[in-house]
Amino acid sequence: MTVLQKKPTSPIDHLSPEDIEEIGRELDAIRAEFIEKRGASDAAYIRKVIDTQRKLELGSRAVLLFSLFPPAWFVGTAGLSVAKILENMEIGHNVMHGQWDWMRDPKIHSTTWEWDNASPAEQWKHSHNELHHNFTNVVGKDNDLGYGIMRVDEDQRWHPVYLAQPLWNFINACFFEYGIAAYDLELGRAIKKKLTKTPAFKAKLRATGRKIRRQVTKDYVVHPILSGPSFLHTITANFTANLVRNLWTHSVIMCGHFPEGVQTFEKHSIEGESKGEWYVRQMLGSANVSGSNAMHMMTGNLSFQIEHHLFPDLPSNRYKEIAPHVKDVFERYGLEYTTGSLVSQVASAWHKVIRLSLPNNFMGTNATPTPLPQREERPVAA
Repeated sequence: MTVLQKKPTSPIDHLSPEDIEEIGRELDAIRAEFIEKRGASDAAYIRKVIDTQRKLELGSRAVLLFSLFPPAWFVGTAGLSVAKILENMEIGHNVMHGQWDWMRDPKIHSTTWEWDNASPAEQWKHSHNELHHNFTNVVGKDNDLGYGIMRVDEDQRWHPVYLAQPLWNFINACFFEYGIAAYDLELGRAIKKKLTKTPAFKAKLRATGRKIRRQVTKDYVVHPILSGPSFLHTITANFTANLVRNLWTHSVIMCGHFPEGVQTFEKHSIEGESKGEWYVRQMLGSANVSGSNAMHMMTGNLSFQIEHHLFPDLPSNRYKEIAPHVKDVFERYGLEYTTGSLVSQVASAWHKVIRLSLPNNFMGTNATPTPLPQREERPVAA
């Protein structure tokens, strides 16, 4: 006789294959609608944000010429922190996604933009656009999921080394741009597979080294020297601005990928994945953050992480308008639209980091199977 293999509980158990493909068609229609809406107002938006960011950075650096005086240090550091966050989040990240390529402006284009970050743009685009967005939250395929240094799912075998993952996560947050640079280099993979001496890896390493030297020279040599007597104070101001930017960026990314309720997936679950199934994986593997318009801009509109993962090449300023349409799809098909305030999502993400640093049965916490989309029941010989 044969019996059906028991499958783990999945948040899409109630959906038929036809439902999933219909979700894909509905989301394709939403994407097409907003592609048609792109126009002069969107172009004006990104140009205004870039202009504002550059003026804010220039003004803040000018104030820091007098950072020997505490008020100038505080004002300049605050302004520079905001400028760096805007450049990384709302501008650099989204421009390099190709969200503004349709403008045909060579100065605001994914192929020409280089951002204020330790990681070279070309390496980041490969690891982020090509790998992370294609394999969102697939354990072993999406290295954004824990960055290769954390346990991210109950089904991963626990090891005592994971007890330190809250500490590693905090250190990674403080120096996030350098962690991203190492991640974009695929440093862990290169060391594990002994590829560090290959010409390809050496070329990438040199490119990263050049980029880091430029960043360090700009922030810790050139601008401090221009400050004259305020040399040391400008160094501390630049370090603080970079620290604030790193902590903010790390928190935003954690909120979008790691809070409780966000699903992870196994490699086998994406074999032969259809467009509809890809869409559903993005829906289940992302979370949003609620807040003000200013907060959304400061996150690069990654507070709408669900919409960004569904439509990574649509202009970021459109995500707020897209969100109600996407939420309606979630509700009609009985799927959970994971969202919450910034404080609650950061707390949830850190709770998960700490929880998964411990054994599954610690203090009565039992492992729960990773919810995975299952296409069919498979007969197994008894």
